[in-house]
Amino acid sequence: MNFNRIVCFDLEMCCWNDGRESRTGEIIEIGVAELDLITGQIVRRAQYFVKPEYDEVSPFCTELTGIKPEVIEKNGKPLATILKSVEQKFGGRHKIYAAWGRDDAILRAECKAKDLKVPFNEYLNLATLFRLQRHVTNKRCGLRAAMDMAGLTWEGRHHSGYVDAYNLARLAKTMFFLPEHHA
Repeated sequence: MNFNRIVCFDLEMCCWNDGRESRTGEIIEIGVAELDLITGQIVRRAQYFVKPEYDEVSPFCTELTGIKPEVIEKNGKPLATILKSVEQKFGGRHKIYAAWGRDDAILRAECKAKDLKVPFNEYLNLATLFRLQRHVTNKRCGLRAAMDMAGLTWEGRHHSGYVDAYNLARLAKTMFFLPEHHA
């Protein structure tokens, strides 16, 4: 296990606001940012668009995430292909993966439904770890509020997997001890 790196990821899924239930809420984007815990540098980033098998990108989803149906149509690939790419680029079972909340459960459920292998064994819920810190008084805070508490300014568009994973890696850097001469 490589304890010097954390692979932060964020998922965006199909979503609606018209009162109906989504059929599956399939993943349409996976953002990834790898943090080197020795240097404190974000050493790799990637954005993957996933072509859903059963869902579609609604106008509300486009408004929320900025992801247009034509982007998914043009650049999206099947989840199996994307997971192989993530594993090849970022390393799989020998790396620790992390997200804000339970993105692991969402990914595991979709992998199970599609008979795919989850690309990691080790997972950290950084929301839980953040909330365990003594100085955190609002235990129900989201990622953006957590960044404010940590003295970090949000960079980029919220609800973009690529941007959210990057900001999560920036927050993770503040949560783990880094020697001063590397900070």
